[in-house]
Amino acid sequence: MSGKPGSLDTPVEMLTRAAAKKELKWLAQEIARHDRLYHQQDAPEISDADYDALRRRNEALETRFPDEKRKDSPSETVGAEVASGFRKVRHAVPMLSLGNAFDEEDVRDFVARVRRFLSLKEDDALAFVAEPKIDGLSISLRYERGVFVQGATRGDGSEGEEVTENLRTIAEIPERLEGVPEVFEVRGEVYMTKSDFLALNERQEQAGRKLFANPRNAAAGSLRQLDASITRARPLRCFLYAAGELSEPVAETHWAYLERLRELGFRTNPLAERCDGAEAILEVYRRIEKQRAELDYDIDGVVYKVDRYDLQQRLGFVSRAPRWAIAHKFAAERAETVLERIGIQVGRTGALTPVAHLTPVTVGGVVVQRATLHNQDEIRRKDVREGDRVVVQRAGDVIPQVVEVVDDGHHAERPEYRFPEHCPCPLRTEVVRPEGEAVSRCSGELACPHQQLRRLTHFVSRDAFDIEGLGDKQVQAFFERGLIATPPDIFDLQANDGKQGEPPLAEWEGWGERSAGNLFQAIEARRRIPLERFVYALGIRQIGQATARLLARSYGSLDEWHARMSEAARERAEKPEEKKPELVGEAYAELCNLSGIGVSMADDIVGFFAEAHNLEVLEALEQRLTVEDAAAPSGGDSPLAGKTVVFTGSLETMSRGEAKARAESLGAKVTGSVSKNTDFVVVGADAGSKAKKAQELGVETLSEEDWAKLLERLR
Repeated sequence: MSGKPGSLDTPVEMLTRAAAKKELKWLAQEIARHDRLYHQQDAPEISDADYDALRRRNEALETRFPDEKRKDSPSETVGAEVASGFRKVRHAVPMLSLGNAFDEEDVRDFVARVRRFLSLKEDDALAFVAEPKIDGLSISLRYERGVFVQGATRGDGSEGEEVTENLRTIAEIPERLEGVPEVFEVRGEVYMTKSDFLALNERQEQAGRKLFANPRNAAAGSLRQLDASITRARPLRCFLYAAGELSEPVAETHWAYLERLRELGFRTNPLAERCDGAEAILEVYRRIEKQRAELDYDIDGVVYKVDRYDLQQRLGFVSRAPRWAIAHKFAAERAETVLERIGIQVGRTGALTPVAHLTPVTVGGVVVQRATLHNQDEIRRKDVREGDRVVVQRAGDVIPQVVEVVDDGHHAERPEYRFPEHCPCPLRTEVVRPEGEAVSRCSGELACPHQQLRRLTHFVSRDAFDIEGLGDKQVQAFFERGLIATPPDIFDLQANDGKQGEPPLAEWEGWGERSAGNLFQAIEARRRIPLERFVYALGIRQIGQATARLLARSYGSLDEWHARMSEAARERAEKPEEKKPELVGEAYAELCNLSGIGVSMADDIVGFFAEAHNLEVLEALEQRLTVEDAAAPSGGDSPLAGKTVVFTGSLETMSRGEAKARAESLGAKVTGSVSKNTDFVVVGADAGSKAKKAQELGVETLSEEDWAKLLERLR
């Protein structure tokens, strides 16, 4: 490390501008050199901790001297150039995530929910397959006419990276198959055994190269190499456990499917078991947990799947996870560290979230520097104070949290934390806590720059508009220079480039003609967006992805949704205190009666439409974008597609949940009240006022038998 500045050991706050400028230059060159050694030559010279220390030093210097930030600043790169060389692959069948269970009661609740949904009695057989949850990298293998043609990573579940040539280097993945459907997609996990990992690190050490942190990182890094010869030299393995797209079925149960995979030459996990009921799968969990330390590969839990595929189909999906499967995670991993200070983060809805800034500590193989403290009540309940020694917990992908304080003998001497009475934004607006809520909020709303910025970063986030090259840092830079204040401004960036008192983007530090052009192209590509992404991107309080999809599917088009929400907002404004939705108005009641909405969420939605500034933003976006109508989930040409259905009375042949899910899978909208917009009312036993209202309005009614016959015709 020649030319190393002598100021590196000097605290940042004591550096002169000249010394900082010299050090920033050296850091840019040194970090870039280590990036090349690691990502391109696979020959790192320093440990992860030392590398991270260089980046933290660079960040601290740029924070103190922002005008000295260089064009080649390491803070503008992530170092992993490898990913840019992979083509994106759209999954024909999404690779969905699983819901999590963290204790035995969660598992029993899961089994009970499945039984209720399927209307099964306690003594009715219900088989599951329990399989170890491999801690590796999820992949999908596609075969056409028996030939392996494409392999991809999971990515975000909808889109992954093509790594076909790298997967060809794994001996456990067959190149050809006999006796399979024309399209045969199988999914699983690429991993590295513990013994192979130790041997690899030993070779790395002997060669003077960087050691890998854990087997999962080693496997993921090896599979995502642009040079497949590097992957070939790494000892990767693969367990297969699920189906993707199939041109025709290959089995009636998951257990039979696993047997078929073994016959075809794939490797499945030998610890998988087929068993009946909650207590049986919990016994498998306990056995596997006891064996965990002795296994030659890492696992972080056990996955339970309903065995019969026809039952899986009936159960379907909720949000982005199947109802028929769950991951039972092993106990959360914990570590002790020091809570250095408590900071406040302001969200897009004004919520003030306390964040613990910690002395860095490794928890479950991940370095944790921040953890959530949830809210004011949690701080008071746990009596957390700055300077305390605390226990930090991280379970799966859940945000790390402070569990408890460890009394070091000095806890009582430290001052109690006082929650701020004013927002940390420059306006210093008052913090309010609505009655009945645990969350305190900034009262400045859109006048608060923190909320403005958070709404902008939410708008461009991965699950919203997902504009490539426009991340949090870029949004903040445009926001601070006054180039964007609301989402519509993003789509005017190119037209206004160089015209608002700022030089053209291509002349900014860290930018150039090519990067500026790429950004403008990426923004143009997002002028057409699906309705569900658009609704989610608006950042309406309580509206997550699942609810955005529900709203998009229920109203069909942006014009219809906008019109109905505006009408609902007008109705609510006239009767703000009314508790019964049907007495507020038709549009408002229709919204409240969508499954999973209710009065609280409906009030947040209509509150958004009651705000003049929000309507200005919405209308400006409508002028600049093409928002695609929502497609029916399936059965788009079925008699139920686009129809509104109400269920009333007791159903005897299926549960209310299954009836609703089946209707929605065929493109119908299920609501809880009858109106002139209702198309069918399915009448069960002991039906009451809804059946009577359907008669009064002339809405077609179906008996449960009629409904069952209709479903049978649509199979």
